[in-house]
Amino acid sequence: MRIPARSRSLWIATAPGRPFPRLREDVEVDVAIVGGGITGLTAALLLRRAGRTVAVLEARRVAQQVTGGTTAHLTEALDTDAVTLIRNFGEDGARHAYESSRAALDQIASIVAEEKLRAGFHRVPAWWWTETADGVPALEAEREALRRLGVRVTVVKKPRLGFPAKAGLRFDEQARFHVRDYLLPLARRVAKSGSHVYEQTRVLDIEDAEPCRVVCETGVVTAQQVIVATHVPMGAFWVQPKLAQYRSYVIAGPYGGAVADALMWDDADPYHYVRRQETPKGRMLVVGGEDHKVGQEEDTRGCYERLVAWTLERFRLRSVAYRWSRQVVETVDGLPYIGRPGRSERVFVGTGYSGTGMTFGTLAAMMATDAVLGRKSAWSSLYRYNRVKAPAAAKDLVRENVDYPVQMVKGRLKVEGDRYAEVPRNAGRILSVEGQRLAVYRDGHGKVQARSAVCTHMGCVVRWNPAETTWDCPCHGSRFDVDGSVIDGPAVKPLAPPHGERG
Repeated sequence: MRIPARSRSLWIATAPGRPFPRLREDVEVDVAIVGGGITGLTAALLLRRAGRTVAVLEARRVAQQVTGGTTAHLTEALDTDAVTLIRNFGEDGARHAYESSRAALDQIASIVAEEKLRAGFHRVPAWWWTETADGVPALEAEREALRRLGVRVTVVKKPRLGFPAKAGLRFDEQARFHVRDYLLPLARRVAKSGSHVYEQTRVLDIEDAEPCRVVCETGVVTAQQVIVATHVPMGAFWVQPKLAQYRSYVIAGPYGGAVADALMWDDADPYHYVRRQETPKGRMLVVGGEDHKVGQEEDTRGCYERLVAWTLERFRLRSVAYRWSRQVVETVDGLPYIGRPGRSERVFVGTGYSGTGMTFGTLAAMMATDAVLGRKSAWSSLYRYNRVKAPAAAKDLVRENVDYPVQMVKGRLKVEGDRYAEVPRNAGRILSVEGQRLAVYRDGHGKVQARSAVCTHMGCVVRWNPAETTWDCPCHGSRFDVDGSVIDGPAVKPLAPPHGERG
């Protein structure tokens, strides 16, 4: 089955939206919000309702980066299973995690109703399924753990999902929506009466002072409070050892046969996740999976091929109309970090949403709003940055930090040539040219672009991603376009030009 040559998200293709202006002058507001995804735009709406003026600062296009690459599962179920959460946080902590996730799901439902959005919001069940008898005991253990936490679930043998499954764990009253049909109207409603939404406005620095100053490429935003909603915090040196960035792949296309209107994911490692979506071009099947650490998979096109093959074994997928990949940030203990880092009283940060970014992103916006308004959140202790790590999570912390120097050394040893002529068209290579390690890309017309191959975050050597035509850092997950500009953090600065050339 043919896979599209160009990466294109279903959500962006079916809801392109109108652009917002770029910041071109200094602005003063109550709250500056860095990042125009689900966290930033939800926080902006909630704060506008509370009478605060806000400025949303998005480096590219709103609801089009990590949020635009979601599969938009809205579920209280978490990526980290309840058995593990109880081990890491105790029953009270795990119970609060599920309560907060449910509150975020209800917040989305409330915004849809109150703002009268046509976002395709529907309540549907969610299923965690297994295809083997060996997987059934894990589902039953999870059911018992969830019942201890007060979460109502049921194990069903041979559920009717549209493909063979040995058993499934069913969560009722979950939901799905079209993420950009949800967020773009919110952005338009925020951008009025002294509040602003800016695109193509990259933040270079945040000065945590009284007042705060958010320094952008084209102006300065002065605010009493700052919310950092950039998926990975800028720089992120203070939290980086606790995070790992993964790339997850998604395909979408028309299908035949019966497929349950539900959110579905299996027990594979890495797991696959499935749902339906109605669009102006008909019903689409949306399937994701094949996760790997950013920059650590050379055959990224093969990830899509394997995902298509897995889908065709279970569903009557007629064609692949869209394919894209997205960034997923994991934490060492299974829950995100949401709160004020260090001793800051003016900056609020959320990161590490794992595969449930729609609900955790909304939760972070709710908690940020509480913090700005001086209200105490019931969940602030659970998600705090300085929480004590569980012993089991400490093993993951050690593994992730060992991975950094290993990838650093591998990158220093990796060279694929020393002449620009060796780079094929529509491809990238790491070259050693006149003592410089360069990331060199040649487009379809033969034009070459060369940048330093050294990531501007912590000095690792980037690697070529052929499926997305990007330069990806295998150490901490930063990603850069072929011209060196930043796509995903924690890097803030673009890849440098070769020595002797001006940036």
